[in-house]
Amino acid sequence: MLDPITAYVFAVVFVATLIRSTLGFGEALVAVPLLALRLPVTIAAPLAVSVSVAMAAVIVLQDWRHVHLRSASGLILAALPGIPLGILLLAKGNEHAVKLILGVIITAFSVYSLADRHRLHLREDHRGWLLGCGFLSGILGGAYGMNGPPLAVYGALRKWSPQHFRATLQGYFLVASLVGLVGYAVAGIWTAAATRYFLLSLPAILVATLLGRALNRRIQGHGFFRLVYAGLIAIGGTLVVEAIKG
Repeated sequence: MLDPITAYVFAVVFVATLIRSTLGFGEALVAVPLLALRLPVTIAAPLAVSVSVAMAAVIVLQDWRHVHLRSASGLILAALPGIPLGILLLAKGNEHAVKLILGVIITAFSVYSLADRHRLHLREDHRGWLLGCGFLSGILGGAYGMNGPPLAVYGALRKWSPQHFRATLQGYFLVASLVGLVGYAVAGIWTAAATRYFLLSLPAILVATLLGRALNRRIQGHGFFRLVYAGLIAIGGTLVVEAIKG
């Protein structure tokens, strides 16, 4: 029998994993914010990253043929210089201004993309968009642990199939999250409590990942990208609200 806090963690991990396994991103809106309501951030953050590693590993092992290796590699390399900049912005910059600007840009782009039937389509990798989205993902990841939105923008512009979109983003997340775990270990933030919650959540991660894969394969291309842009609007709106609340 699970105690109330463990049951709560189990439920949050299941929902966050299902969202990301279905869409390829978006769990940042659920995982750390909700886990931090019942757990210290020093446990919630490493737990969320370990869940990300496990989920990405399962997806990449299952669907490695759908990963665009060139795109994923380019996004990862472009993100690396952005991560320390994001950390610096978090430590030294105006957090609310950064959130407001990023939130407005993400929301405006997504609303435009939903409304415009002739939206931009990158038929092959574009160096400028690849480097820009990868770099922004590093900044958002370093500052707020929200790498996903710029990656989702790039995948939507490339109009990858739902399967390629989901798998390629996990190729990125697998590497980025492993780097994050190493950072937590070096900093001494990883604790026995985080390990315990992670191990207890493994069944939820596995079931939600498999269920999300089935849902992803049932969504048609146009409907899938409507969900992607809707998710981006939710993330952008959340950033704007957090910035305004201050």
